[in-house]
Formats: sequence, C-alpha cells, structure tokens
Amino acid sequence: MNKEKRQAIFARLQAADPNPTTELNYRSPFELLVAVILSAQATDKGVNKATSQLFPVANTPEKILDLGVNGLKRYIRTIGLFNTKAKNIIETCRILTERHDSEVPEDRKALESLPGVGRKTANVVLNTAFGHPTMAVDTHIFRVANRTKLAPGKTVLEVEKKLLKFTPKAYLQDAHHWLILHGRYTCIARKPRCGSCVIEDLCEYKEKTD
Repeated sequence: MNKEKRQAIFARLQAADPNPTTELNYRSPFELLVAVILSAQATDKGVNKATSQLFPVANTPEKILDLGVNGLKRYIRTIGLFNTKAKNIIETCRILTERHDSEVPEDRKALESLPGVGRKTANVVLNTAFGHPTMAVDTHIFRVANRTKLAPGKTVLEVEKKLLKFTPKAYLQDAHHWLILHGRYTCIARKPRCGSCVIEDLCEYKEKTD
C-alpha cells in the first residue's frame, strides 16, 4: 500500500468520525487505567456497566484500597477473569500510592511495571489520557491492519511499529481509535461489512463481501 492510499484512508475515517475516542467511560486517568485493565477479554459495555457502580463509590487508589480485594470483586464479578483483575488492581493502587503520589504516571516504563498493565494498556492510557501519539494494537486493529494491507505484520508489535511508521502524522493522534472502531463495527472478524465501508475502494483485501 502506498503513501497516498494511506493518506486517503485516514482522511475518510476522519471525515466519518472527526472526534473519535474510547467507548470506555472514564473521568480521570486513574478511572481510564482501571477500566482498561478490566477490559482485557471483556466488552467495553460490560466494563462500563461495572464501573458505573464502582466509580461513584471508589475512583481513587486510596478508595479502592479501602474496598480491599473482596470488596472490589463485588463490583466487577460480572467481568471475565475478575479474580485476577481484582488482585492486579489492588496491587496497582498500592504501587500508585507508594511510588507515584496516587497519580497515574505519564511514562511507558512506569505504566508497564503495574500489575495487569501490558504494552497495549499502557498505549491506551498514554494516548487517551495524556495525548501521546501511540498505537494500542488490539485484535481489531491487528485484523484491520492486516486485512486492508494498511500495515501487515505477523505480530502485534510488528503491526504497531508499522502503523507508527506509516500513519500520516496529522492522523496519528486519533488513528488507533478510528481503527478499533472500524474493526469493531465494519471490518468485523467473521464477515466484513465491505458494502457499507467508507474505505472499500482503498482497501486491498481480496475477498470483499457485498
């Protein structure tokens, strides 16, 4: 795929959705961090349902620590892997209070040192909470990047690096939101909705559907 085609793809995605953002509900970097940790192997809708009950009660590291593991579990038990996630969030809150003045660090290495936070989660927080031009490659972005030939790669990291390299700078800030939403609602896994896709003629997928 050439530079001009990539430029056109992002221009159309921007025109269709000028102000994309995460579908997770949050009001602070800490709420976003907790929501993203909870979202692993879970739907944003399911996470939002849980956090709508949790955050009014506890939305700071100190307040979640006061809940304790069992108290936190009561709010997130509808989410997959809630036992592990509860332990990770409690430990993350402890580290934030002890090492970071209860603030979410604006630093990749510090974020990735938190339990339950990998590279993708760190990228989401850096991009969405702090405005860094990062690329959080999830299953949707991995599929879209490979299927369209926008940035094909065999691993998540390879796709991330190619997207950072090939995405026009003017679009990099919002690119990962556009690609996630495109993969979630249009370029879906089982049968892409090519007939209603705004970039169908630019996409290099050979098995397009009606």
